[in-house]
Amino acid sequence: MRPAALASMLDGIGDTAVVPLRVVVPPGAARVLVKVESTNPTGSLKDRMALAMIEAARADGRLGPGGAVVEYTGGSTGVSLAFVCAALGHPLHIVSSDAFAREKLDHMRLLGARLEVVPSDDGRMTAALTHAMVDAARAIAARTGAFWTDQLRNVDQTRGYRRLADELIAQTGGRLDAFVQSVGTSGSLRGVAEGLRAAGCAARIIAVEPAESSVLSGGSPGAHKIDGVGAGFVVPLWDAALVAGIERVSTSEARAMAFRLAREEAVFAGTSTGANVVAALRVATALGPGATVATVMCDTGMKYLQAYRAALDGG
Repeated sequence: MRPAALASMLDGIGDTAVVPLRVVVPPGAARVLVKVESTNPTGSLKDRMALAMIEAARADGRLGPGGAVVEYTGGSTGVSLAFVCAALGHPLHIVSSDAFAREKLDHMRLLGARLEVVPSDDGRMTAALTHAMVDAARAIAARTGAFWTDQLRNVDQTRGYRRLADELIAQTGGRLDAFVQSVGTSGSLRGVAEGLRAAGCAARIIAVEPAESSVLSGGSPGAHKIDGVGAGFVVPLWDAALVAGIERVSTSEARAMAFRLAREEAVFAGTSTGANVVAALRVATALGPGATVATVMCDTGMKYLQAYRAALDGG
């Protein structure tokens, strides 16, 4: 439980609730729990990994007092880093793209981050865009001497997600049959999986990726519009040995489920959450009554209002 008074906003990270889905779960399926990560300070589970990466770098001297930080991001990581850096007094330079929600870019700026925006191919996420952002961040770090968090390769982030695993075990009494999560850097999936295994929990770990870019399950890279996931290549933190299965979910399926969750469950979230729930319902149907499946509400739908408005208007 969070204390009634926080020493700083950073203490508001974690200890998020779980909520059972009641309407979208089909008859005869397992119980489906959603970890409500939208209650973290920036409205995203990425607050956990941003704090873990910055704390680790400060502890071992890679990041000195007042030192600058640089990162490439699809949005939520950048917002979370901007929040953590603002709280701890570190200037932040972010490389992002117009492929991602405008609300996220504005949020980063308001938290004090300096932005470099890389143009996308018609607002779509592709492997080429990911590589372009990585290269731009690398160049900034080399030119300025800033600490590059390098989220695609930074194992420190998994420490932040091990706490999420501990919370899930406590909230389910250790009776968890499957954990389902979409893959961006793979940090959250890996961190939670490692945390569950360390605690002796044998839950099946199910990864989720965009159907249009299903590289983890042997498909071809492609363009999609599920924010924050599906880099278009096998990311360095991916560990296939931890995973019992991979579910492919299309952008249209993810968006449709995000809208259903808002209207039928009062869970207002982004498309990555929609993808998570589509996959979790498949797993719950396969496992049947008596089992428990947990997944993640990655962030709040407030980060996607402009994109959702366009979709509702037929754009």
